[in-house]
Amino acid sequence: MTPIHLRTALLCFISLFIPAGQALTQTVTKLQTGVADQKLGDIRIATFNAYLNRDNEGALLAQLQANDPQPQIAAVAEIIQRVRPDILLINEFDYDASGEAIQAFREHYLSVSQNGARPIDYSSHFHAPSNTGTSSGVDLNGDGKTGGAGDAFGFGQFVGQYGMVLLSRFPIRHARVRTFQRFLWRDMPEARLPVNPDNPAKSWYSDEALAVFRLSSKSHWDIPVQVGDQLIHLLASHPTPPVFDGPEDRNGLRNHDEIRFWADYVSNADYIRDDNGAPGGLNDDSRFVIVGDLNASLDEGDSTDNPMQLLASHPAVNFSFVPHSQGGRENRPNNPHSASHTAGWGMRADYVLPSTYGITVEQGAVFWPARDSQWHRLTGHRNVISSDHRLVWLDLTITPDSSP
Repeated sequence: MTPIHLRTALLCFISLFIPAGQALTQTVTKLQTGVADQKLGDIRIATFNAYLNRDNEGALLAQLQANDPQPQIAAVAEIIQRVRPDILLINEFDYDASGEAIQAFREHYLSVSQNGARPIDYSSHFHAPSNTGTSSGVDLNGDGKTGGAGDAFGFGQFVGQYGMVLLSRFPIRHARVRTFQRFLWRDMPEARLPVNPDNPAKSWYSDEALAVFRLSSKSHWDIPVQVGDQLIHLLASHPTPPVFDGPEDRNGLRNHDEIRFWADYVSNADYIRDDNGAPGGLNDDSRFVIVGDLNASLDEGDSTDNPMQLLASHPAVNFSFVPHSQGGRENRPNNPHSASHTAGWGMRADYVLPSTYGITVEQGAVFWPARDSQWHRLTGHRNVISSDHRLVWLDLTITPDSSP
């Protein structure tokens, strides 16, 4: 069956279950463009690895403040304006303690119409230090030396490269934010710490390294956002890619445990301590959404021991809705999973995963327009126009309190 016939069959199937007219039009639009014209439910939440990292400290801020708009940044901003998420996690946004880069991005790009798209304003944001580029003071990559990107707590040429920022049109409860930047990997029970491949009885890392080595390659954040009279916990992270290592698999094992952290957190594991020393995770009656570039897939890629299965099988996590795009299908037409891909290099890596308690998924998509869409110019396929990743969004309804 050709892709055209497949799409026709899909639309016919959809039409059996939804009223004719606007709902069907919405579904067709999402398949072709990656965004629906009308938000359904209470809130639209998105994640976007926006490739807003640069090779040198301060370079991103300089570009954002420059008088001449940067095409790549403008394309990122236009995607955000087209999708219009109420809450957005941006991965790979270089950190600066002053927040000037975030302010410049909002003022010079998001608040300015990009190619006729409506400007968008976010009244609240959260950013915090990242482990990327933060010196550990010990030899972490096993090259016999200390210092440099490979011996930082998370790979980075400078402090905060590849950082994160959360933007919100709803109030962030800053006093209740929890960060886990400094949580030690060895403090996770049954941590998947790498061993020496030539001597499995010996740790890959020295005792000195394990005494300081942090689990999170960037950070893990629990950011409570007030939506009406309900609180939603945005659980944000960007685990390390499970590659760029050796037979010891130190990055693959770390990626596994960075993802496992959220499975344990929503189970209220008592071993967890935040950066202020407060214990535990979330209770059963908490509404949450796990967001971020997790660098892992249930079906593909190089992850170690399928860490996404820990979330997919967790009773508190709604893993049933899988956002799709026509652009993903076209990018890898022979790959059976391509419709769910979120990166130009071909994998589902980016997620918006709500809790099963207190939240219902209404609709969602991957912003990856088809070739015949006017917005395909914002993504392309394997070339980087805006980013090598795609924005992923869900529309959610907050349901009344009930037994979890």
